[in-house]
Amino acid sequence: MKAVRLYDYHKQPIVEEVPEPVLSGPLDVIVKIGGAGVCRTDLHIIEGQFDKVMGPQLPYTIGHENAGWVHEVGEGVTNVKVGDTVILHPQPSCGLCLACRAGRDMQCTDAFFPGVSNNDGGMAEYMRTTARACVKLSPDTNPADVAALADAGITAYHAVRKAIPLLHPGTTAVVQGAGGLGHIGIQALAATTSTRIIAIDTHPDALELAKKVGADVVVLADGDHVQAVKDLTNGVGANVVFDFVAEHGAEQDGWLMTATGGSQYIIGYGGELRIPTVDFVLGQKNVVGNSVGSYSDLVELMALVEAGKVALHTQQYPLEKAAQALEDLANDRVRGRAILVP
Repeated sequence: MKAVRLYDYHKQPIVEEVPEPVLSGPLDVIVKIGGAGVCRTDLHIIEGQFDKVMGPQLPYTIGHENAGWVHEVGEGVTNVKVGDTVILHPQPSCGLCLACRAGRDMQCTDAFFPGVSNNDGGMAEYMRTTARACVKLSPDTNPADVAALADAGITAYHAVRKAIPLLHPGTTAVVQGAGGLGHIGIQALAATTSTRIIAIDTHPDALELAKKVGADVVVLADGDHVQAVKDLTNGVGANVVFDFVAEHGAEQDGWLMTATGGSQYIIGYGGELRIPTVDFVLGQKNVVGNSVGSYSDLVELMALVEAGKVALHTQQYPLEKAAQALEDLANDRVRGRAILVP
């Protein structure tokens, strides 16, 4: 089969022929990939940022946002069968540790992360995962239309879901970065809260997308956007700021836009937030970190998708054009999410 393989850090991965994955345990599932999302994390992997964190052994197949059709199942699998359409939670978990039993899949003590850690990912024709990662979808779902919801989608939804108690009618939420994750976050906010949504981005076309998917107000990040948010909130600031950028100064802007007693939810990464401790004390503000959502978050998000309340905007590429997709993402030429289709 064809797969996108990373051989060296700081060099583009290549598409080559490799053996198809095989079942190795009773709960294993082989999935025929119908769509694989291209994520900024893939760029960070190529740059070597995950070398010491996850320690993947090169070469391996990247790709952690995957959906497709069940191709083969282990003898212990009962929740899906061959032919089912599925989206895959990006980090299969054990189901037995305390974190799993509490529904905190991403904190599983025995998890693995295909496409990020030492397990081959889904930028390929086939991928091995486990039964616990599979969420069964309607058979008429096109996997390429939803694949990136497996990570980008639940990451955005997870942050929004945590903030719902803070976003009652009369509140304001800022979404900083209306791209691949941000446009999903806007839709999740519109579907689950009554807050006023202000979207901020450096790209006018991203702001056009933000308007279409539910933002009440859009603001161009042109150097005056912090003041614009203050003006829109009578000088108070936003009750919640969702920072999907969190680098190149956006993380500091997010803090300045957050109202006294408000919360800054940080989802993007790469920058450094520096705040005098007195600002925490006197401002009574919160900074909340967010990682990938749980299996339950993915199930809930797909329910919103099937209800027509969330839709992923995609730019699709054949698998052979993986290098082009990664280059387009790195150079901000992708609106929504880039998807590889084998």
